[in-house]
Amino acid sequence: MTKWTTNNIPPQHGRSAVVTGTGGLGFETALALARAGANVVIAGRNPQKGADAVAAIRNAVSGAQVRFGKLDLANLASIAEFAAQLAQEQDGLELLINNAGVMRTPERRETSDGFELQLGTNYLGHFALTAHLLPLLKRGQKPRVVTVGSVAARWGAINFDDLQAEGGYKPMQVYSQSKLACIMFAFELNRRSEATGWGVQSVAAHPGISRTDLIPNGPGRSSLPGFARRYLWFLYQPAWQGALPTLFAATEPAARSGAYYGPDRLGGTRGHPIQEKPPRQALDTAVAARLWETSLELTNVDIRVGRPQALTAPT
Repeated sequence: MTKWTTNNIPPQHGRSAVVTGTGGLGFETALALARAGANVVIAGRNPQKGADAVAAIRNAVSGAQVRFGKLDLANLASIAEFAAQLAQEQDGLELLINNAGVMRTPERRETSDGFELQLGTNYLGHFALTAHLLPLLKRGQKPRVVTVGSVAARWGAINFDDLQAEGGYKPMQVYSQSKLACIMFAFELNRRSEATGWGVQSVAAHPGISRTDLIPNGPGRSSLPGFARRYLWFLYQPAWQGALPTLFAATEPAARSGAYYGPDRLGGTRGHPIQEKPPRQALDTAVAARLWETSLELTNVDIRVGRPQALTAPT
């Protein structure tokens, strides 16, 4: 089987995309989409980093259609404002890449809305963003939502008894929960879209283990993971390669709605995109339904539709 790369991305002219995250995987995803002809909004909370990302993409791609959108996923008001601004600027949306995140913050922190930071940013922020952008997506041409998980989700569990880690905070455990929630959201969104006729494809992907600033910005450069990232750099694949499963899920015509994509080598930690079996716990539709309803209450977004019945889980 031919190894899939960015050279396999079909032309994206006439398609619009929102990518969350201005560096690392987000930057590489936005760059590849712009190179394929998409009109890209690269969304993040730091305007300077956003401007730098836009400038770098325009420098690399002549005539690139790319702009920055201010979006703080740790702030529900910012998410609503971003979506409202985008609705004023365009009539529809073809691609939403739920990519940005934080990882293993050493101490428990909260978003501006009082959510535990990792769950609030990685999952609840993207849940709310998708809800706010759903009207635009439904008006897009063959729209897709790609939500980025992690290999860490394999060890995750949704702890409804202490969802916000107020009773005890373990950084990696909380991160794993947030990324499992992302994957479960992707599958549940797909089930609901199919049942209600939204026409929006929802796919999950993960980047394996990649060289980004996720660890330096989380545990820190002086932490054990930070030292590993610095001195064992060869264990981490380049960010551009880590972005391939996301790009495959977003653009490849053969990508299956409701499926999960990751790298094909070394236990899914590096390589080229391939469909893989999701973590077993990600297929629990009862937990996914409860998580969806809980997320609606927490984020106060308005996508309350009846949950589909007797739908099969993705394989």
